[in-house]
Amino acid sequence: QLQASGGGLVQPGGSLRLSCAASRTGFVEYVMAWYRQPPGKQRELVARISASKTTYYADSVKGRFTISRDNAKNTIYLQMNSLKSEDTAVFYCNTYPPVSNAWGQGTLVTVSS
Repeated sequence: QLQASGGGLVQPGGSLRLSCAASRTGFVEYVMAWYRQPPGKQRELVARISASKTTYYADSVKGRFTISRDNAKNTIYLQMNSLKSEDTAVFYCNTYPPVSNAWGQGTLVTVSS
């Protein structure tokens, strides 16, 4: 199971840092990713990070979000800066590609003034 945390209400232009702790073994071997599901829309890939820490970002977050991982803590992070109202979503972590039974409850990020 993968549990995301760190969401909340933030004003446009603000920042949040999400965390995701993995309980499964072999974490260090997996490509890990952050996904999000905006209200009324499908879940989408936000960013991913390989075991060697190569990163990929969706165009919509490039330059604003930073994904990182701490293999010793089995944890990945998503630093989100310059948040926009369109970033409002439930954020999830999972492997890439995702494992269907590994989705946790996600963490809600609301960007609003």
